[in-house]
Amino acid sequence: MNTPILRMSRLVGALFAILLISATIIQFVQAPSLRARPDNRRTLLDNYSRDRGSILVGDTAIATSTPSEGELAYLRTYPQGPLYSHVTGYYSYVYGAGGGLEGSSDGLLSGSSDALFYKRIADLLTGKQPTGASLELTLNAKAQEAASKALGNQRGAVVALDPRTGAILALVSHPEYDPNTLANHDSNAQKAAWDGMLDDRTRPLVDRTISGNLYPPGSVFKIVTTAAALSTGAVNETTQIPGPAVMDLPQTTVGLPNHDGKSCGPGDLTTLQHALEISCNTAFGWIGLKVGGDALRDQAAKFGFGESLRIPMRVTPSVFPSSLNPPQTAQSAIGQFDVRVTPLEVAMVSAAIANRGVVMRPYLVQQVVGANLEILDTHTPEQMSVAVTPEIAAIISRMMVGVVDQGSGKPARINGVSVAGKTGTAEQGNGLPAHAWFTSFAPADNPQIAVAVIVEDGGNAGDEAGGGRTAGPIAKAVMEAVITR
Repeated sequence: MNTPILRMSRLVGALFAILLISATIIQFVQAPSLRARPDNRRTLLDNYSRDRGSILVGDTAIATSTPSEGELAYLRTYPQGPLYSHVTGYYSYVYGAGGGLEGSSDGLLSGSSDALFYKRIADLLTGKQPTGASLELTLNAKAQEAASKALGNQRGAVVALDPRTGAILALVSHPEYDPNTLANHDSNAQKAAWDGMLDDRTRPLVDRTISGNLYPPGSVFKIVTTAAALSTGAVNETTQIPGPAVMDLPQTTVGLPNHDGKSCGPGDLTTLQHALEISCNTAFGWIGLKVGGDALRDQAAKFGFGESLRIPMRVTPSVFPSSLNPPQTAQSAIGQFDVRVTPLEVAMVSAAIANRGVVMRPYLVQQVVGANLEILDTHTPEQMSVAVTPEIAAIISRMMVGVVDQGSGKPARINGVSVAGKTGTAEQGNGLPAHAWFTSFAPADNPQIAVAVIVEDGGNAGDEAGGGRTAGPIAKAVMEAVITR
């Protein structure tokens, strides 16, 4: 064989080898990722040939599939649209399964999850059309409706938990969107709706309850600081502590002022109880320096800061900064500097105090149910951590009742019910009005619900907003929807 033919044969052999290796990689190695691509038409058509499982709140379907004519055999519909948009997410022929449970639990809803393997085998053997599983949620319909109505046209979020189990009772993010506009079978209409949402500066697709840009917590973080102070023995609820109108921060000429520019007590002294009731910045800045940044960070971690959670949607971890100098420590103790949270985390803090110091892992799906109503999986409540002792939780609970009874949280009072709460007004440092916060639980002596509310940029009140008067009534409405008297 002459040299040119030999070279050509080697080249052809190499090309065949490359082709064989490439085909093997595509068919076996890359096959799962290619099937999972949202723009894979064959996979989409296969998914639309099956009855996708419903998402249920009580006996009401908030996401369901109905038979449809054409190559897409089913149409995904959301009967209550915007009310549950960030819970359900969307199921779109153009954009796939995204947001909420449609994205995080796509395998269960579509029937392709490994957890449903034996069910698929049984369907194959019996000749049944494969179907997806349905999800029964922990949400309380009355609480969800009350939260959405009370938040109204303001941007922000509301989260409510059952402190005893971690079950999520309400999950509302405003502005919301209508997932039906992304689920119809008109691709042009879907694209127009999608582009409109992306262009909307209010970011309606962002679930503010668990993700997006984290918020500075402001004074609701003082619950964590109080827990650190009591747990380390630095002070007790009646210890006299400094509470001047302005605190001299070490290593800087900038002072830490109270929101009203006044001293928190006679002779610039106050108690931890009174400091929490009136949300005294200077007292809590002093406590922050007293216990130190490490103790604050450790205490925050016990409440769930830094924890990677799935409910089953992924939750952005809340953050307490590291390597703090003294001025930063004082600012962090009042929930400013680089402390950042989700509303879910703030609700978890209140829920832990309500639950005798125990943090329960939050969850949204109570049961997974098959097409024949067989229960495929049931969630069991799970303890996540112990934030404080029962004795300290009881002290903080009493102090938070004082906030509502005689302090800054009076707008959250409920007749005949003892309410524990904490207000917050969180400066953003960008020239915009402060965020208004309120977190609470009730009844204080037998908690059934813990709530966190944030109203961005002070909501309709703008610069005049306060945590108590702006966010407090929203929390009150949600608690009233759940509490059995």
